[in-house]
Amino acid sequence: MPITASNTTHHLKCWPQFFNEIAAGRKKHDLRRADDRRFRVGDILVLEEYDPQKEVFTGRVLEVEVTYITSADLPCALSKDALHPSFCILSISPIAH
Repeated sequence: MPITASNTTHHLKCWPQFFNEIAAGRKKHDLRRADDRRFRVGDILVLEEYDPQKEVFTGRVLEVEVTYITSADLPCALSKDALHPSFCILSISPIAH
């Protein structure tokens, strides 16, 4: 999906163990709260690695695009009953620079 003026960029903390897996291409989804912001397909996530033990950002950053959203509003076979309405699963794809 092409990026348009309606796409939003979200700056999000990402813990090292998840950041590393996304950077390596093994983790292609992200579970996020859906009740504090409105995610849409085509949005850009700027994932900023955050070390929760030291309570600091490491300086490493990844940009990914939201390609699909599973939520209580857009359920898969089980998510209507299995996924809490305050959360969503974002399918993500790296953005090449």
